[in-house]
Amino acid sequence: MLHETSPIPVVILAGGLGTRLREETEFKPKPMVEVGDRPIIWHIMKHYSRYKYRKFIVCLGYKGEVIIDYFMNFQDTGAAVFVGAQKNRVQIEFSEPEKEDWDILLCDTGKDSLTGDRLIQIAKYIDTPYFLMTYGDGLSNVNIDSVVAFHHRSESLATLTAVHPASRFGALEIAESGIINSFLEKPQSQDWINGGFFVLNSLVLNKIQPGSFEDETLTLLAKNKKLSAFKHDGFWQCMDTYREYLELNRLWNRGNVPWLC
Repeated sequence: MLHETSPIPVVILAGGLGTRLREETEFKPKPMVEVGDRPIIWHIMKHYSRYKYRKFIVCLGYKGEVIIDYFMNFQDTGAAVFVGAQKNRVQIEFSEPEKEDWDILLCDTGKDSLTGDRLIQIAKYIDTPYFLMTYGDGLSNVNIDSVVAFHHRSESLATLTAVHPASRFGALEIAESGIINSFLEKPQSQDWINGGFFVLNSLVLNKIQPGSFEDETLTLLAKNKKLSAFKHDGFWQCMDTYREYLELNRLWNRGNVPWLC
């Protein structure tokens, strides 16, 4: 028997080149870079699954065939894999109750496409009043139900999760005498940035401009006061650089995995 599942799809943008993580992305796309023994896209999908979102639309681009191969040959204890009639559609049904049931639509949206272009191409697969969206390289313990509830309370067409990024450098508190009173390694910045984990009304699909979704569409929505931010003070970490890759794997190796807790 399948788990109780929301019909609302989760769109994962997984087509970027990952040029700042070239040590890992020369032979595979960034969403397939592993944290522990699983690609980061698996961790992202596992997080959404906790909130009963198990229908995924993955926008492929750079080395998308690696992601297709991974899901087409997805195996786990007690798992059976079914490839549906629709091209590139994979339904993963686990026979053990504690396992996940994922319905995954893998869409080739072009190697050089920008984020807005990718969303324009997959719009035809979305027939719900709203949908969720995130990037294929960020992990968080954000409560997805809380983001969705916040979005429905707002009058916005789109809600993003705002997060505090970690500083690249340590912070010093220095007394007038020159004595350091405190040293904090990589403190959390007080600035808010776009952390992904969006809730988008489907009406947004008619407003998406070609090019960058962030530079074009989100800027327009903000100008029209139709973009809201759910402030998340908890864990968030992207994997944009090799340093961040090492940090996520350090957390994993220590058993500190807040995004799966």
